[in-house]
Amino acid sequence: MDEQKKSYYIDVGTGHISSNASSSTWSYKIEATDEEISQLRELFNQNYSTEWQNFFRAHVPFVQYHYDRENDTYDSTIQQVYGIIYKLGDQEAKNHIESMNILPKSQ
Repeated sequence: MDEQKKSYYIDVGTGHISSNASSSTWSYKIEATDEEISQLRELFNQNYSTEWQNFFRAHVPFVQYHYDRENDTYDSTIQQVYGIIYKLGDQEAKNHIESMNILPKSQ
């Protein structure tokens, strides 16, 4: 049985997901099931946690960015977020993400 998709409005910078377009600022409109939204929320939660790890790691000046596991984790998760938005997003969202050139060519 297919779950009903609903419209959601996403702000990647804040990790905010809303079902109301006028409740806050948003960048992407998607159509998603409850399960898909749960997956997206989990990715935002992971990145929130990783941001705190990065904050504490930033106070260790001898670790360079490109050798930092937490930054790699954050980058990977944000790429997954954009992959989901691309998959579920409207044409405007797809066009914008394509213009960012953030996803692997297989998307």
